[in-house]
Amino acid sequence: MEFEHTIRPIAYIQNDFKEKFGIPRQSGLADTTAKIVFEPEYRSREAVRGMEMYSHFWLLWQFSESVRGSWSPTVRPPRLGGNIRMGVFATRSPFRPNSIGLSCVRLDHIDLDGEDAPALYVSGADLMDGTPIYDVKPYLPYVDSHPEALGGFTESTKEYRLEVIVPEHLRAMISETTYRELCEVLEQDPRPSYQKDPARTYGMRYGKWEVKFRVEKNSLFVCEIRSTE
Repeated sequence: MEFEHTIRPIAYIQNDFKEKFGIPRQSGLADTTAKIVFEPEYRSREAVRGMEMYSHFWLLWQFSESVRGSWSPTVRPPRLGGNIRMGVFATRSPFRPNSIGLSCVRLDHIDLDGEDAPALYVSGADLMDGTPIYDVKPYLPYVDSHPEALGGFTESTKEYRLEVIVPEHLRAMISETTYRELCEVLEQDPRPSYQKDPARTYGMRYGKWEVKFRVEKNSLFVCEIRSTE
């Protein structure tokens, strides 16, 4: 039985991830902040009534930068080096039959008085700036948390972290909040797993900053931070 249904975004996210490179591979890995702005027709105080009683929410959203006209039954997870194929439904790859993402975020506060109120301020989102959001649902610990659940092939990579080294003169250029968030992003190792050249310099955008770095063994060295404004 064939059935098609069109869904429209109810909101868009605003944050410092201006490009795909550097975004954490899962929600909650970096404590970065973001703002969720509802489309005008959904900006209702009634619609957010009771949200303040929850600490976390699920976001249903679109991999808007990864939409393709076709799909593959297997993908190559970056954390497995990009050389091992797994079934697409055994991964959280953006290259899916339907480009739908699922993320759990922490609700920091609800703005009820701003120009685009009500707006949600959240932490831990792994979405690119401008990503369309289709729905927001409460995270319910008594049914959504399963500590005994198996993590599959991700068990071997979940503790992977890099030591981030930022020279003092570069650290002084940015705020403490930006420094903390940037370090949490960089320690996840933004590089594709198959790229291991210690002499190669990589670049990524974070907010108004262009950040360049290189990686040697388990250490990431920030080489340059400059403003793009």
